[in-house]
Amino acid sequence: MKQLVLILAAGLIGAPVARADYAVLRSGVRLHITGCERAGNVVRLTIDGGKVEIAAADILSIEPEELFETPPATPPAAADPYVKFIRDAAQKHGVDEALITSVIAAESNFNPRAVSRRQALGLMQLLPQTAARYSVTDIFDPAQNIDAGTQYLKELLEQYHGNLALALAAYNAGPERVGQFRGVPPYRETRAYVTRVTKSLANLKSPPRQTPKIETSQRSSGARDQRNLPHPARPHTTDAQKSAVAREAPRAANPTGR
Repeated sequence: MKQLVLILAAGLIGAPVARADYAVLRSGVRLHITGCERAGNVVRLTIDGGKVEIAAADILSIEPEELFETPPATPPAAADPYVKFIRDAAQKHGVDEALITSVIAAESNFNPRAVSRRQALGLMQLLPQTAARYSVTDIFDPAQNIDAGTQYLKELLEQYHGNLALALAAYNAGPERVGQFRGVPPYRETRAYVTRVTKSLANLKSPPRQTPKIETSQRSSGARDQRNLPHPARPHTTDAQKSAVAREAPRAANPTGR
């Protein structure tokens, strides 16, 4: 068995690490590495802050980091088919609808048939053992998947006393890793996941921007109203009134009558 492990480790370590990966140790620890170099029976692993040397026999495998390209902003229509299931689960378990929506967007981008390399399944990427824990009979059924994922998320929030970052880190990497590192694990994938979900949640919770109303001053409004008023009608002059005016005109011009 030891010889098999050595051969496996030699084969994996012989190739250069092209990106940030994980070295899985026999003890169960997963080290986030950016490079490795074999030197006899010792492997030098490049980690944040320097390098460490570990016996090759203690390394079980080198696993590529699951990095998901940040998808474009999910259109609201993508969540429409699952709004009722999200709302039902939110009300049943007392979890914010926006948080559930944000987790689904980060986990599967609303693909109910999503399957990860680690065999996490469905909208909320449940592991088979997690689905069995919540009596899920069809892990790809959106209603069951969302209900079980929300229930698990609720338990994590309670476990970490409402600390959202820790709950999300545990949802992504597992509670044992949060306990091991006494906080958010130093995994690039997990940290990016926590950031992505919290940003999405903030966007969903922020009120929509409203176009400011342009108000005209009372003076200009009054001037406009006066311009729109009809002109007053001129008084009508009769023929008798015109004759009287004509007779009075000479008197006004020569008041002495001379």
